Amino acid sequence: MATFRKRKNKWQAIVRHKDIGTVAKSFRSKTSAMQWAVEQETNLEGETFGKLNPSKVTLDNLLHRYCREVTVSKRGKETELRRLRRLIEDHVSCLTIDKLTSQSLADFRDRRLKDGKRACYYDLVLIKHCLKIAIHEWGLMLSSNPVDFIKMPPTSKPRQRRLNKGEYERLEQASHLTLNPHIWPIVVFAIETGMRRSEILGLTWDNISLERQLAYLPLTKNGTSREVPLSTKAVHVLIDQRSRQDTPTPFPVNANAFRLAWERLRKRADLCDLRFHDLRHEAISRFFEMGLSIPEVALISGHKDAKMLFRYTHLRAGNIIAKLG
Repeated sequence: MATFRKRKNKWQAIVRHKDIGTVAKSFRSKTSAMQWAVEQETNLEGETFGKLNPSKVTLDNLLHRYCREVTVSKRGKETELRRLRRLIEDHVSCLTIDKLTSQSLADFRDRRLKDGKRACYYDLVLIKHCLKIAIHEWGLMLSSNPVDFIKMPPTSKPRQRRLNKGEYERLEQASHLTLNPHIWPIVVFAIETGMRRSEILGLTWDNISLERQLAYLPLTKNGTSREVPLSTKAVHVLIDQRSRQDTPTPFPVNANAFRLAWERLRKRADLCDLRFHDLRHEAISRFFEMGLSIPEVALISGHKDAKMLFRYTHLRAGNIIAKLG
């Protein structure tokens, strides 16, 4: 049964189905909202879990279900939810799956490319995975995935940004002008450990052993835990942080406050092209230049795939000349 409500200058249509769930979409006029609702009710009529007819189910239906059943359990769900909302607002989501051809997806790709290759690529990857789940787990009666038959936009090359000569000092000098006393310690700690921003900000004293020089991360990006060995310099950063305040975390800064402070820091240092994640690149490359093996670096960084690790390995030729003799 469909319901309608006016939100600001738009009309929202809401269609509820006992098996597929609730779908909603906003329109400029109530007439358009009612027409869409009728189409959705017609498409959903007779559908049950485990048997989805491509001529009666739209991409919109599948994306909403994917959002409820798949996205919500992901660690990066906020980013994916934003991407899903944008996809649902695009008219390609109104197509029934039998009309979601390689041609219609190619048209969507060409339109989306105007917003950038990276955004377009990840939108198509999301649609592809949604259809894959629908085919293999939700009973969508489709013999093949239409995304497989279109040319994917080229992805940008992995960043190879490292700190150049004098840039570390410029960051340190700029940190003297910041009001947040935790920013520079976080920068140093990142370079010493190769930890991600979320891992650093989520670190607690309960998971740190200064005596053993280890930091325990109970949950990381790849869904597993790991122990990170701490250099002497990293330990000194932590000792200094503990002497400054009595808090459960060594770096008591929320993600948004840190993001804003980092933006100000790199602007003051005139390093606007430097991203915080580049410090992880710097750290891992330094580990290799120190002579650590791939398994040793993987233990620190948490990478499971050696190929992924090589993406972060940006060695400087001058630093390995001594090893060649």
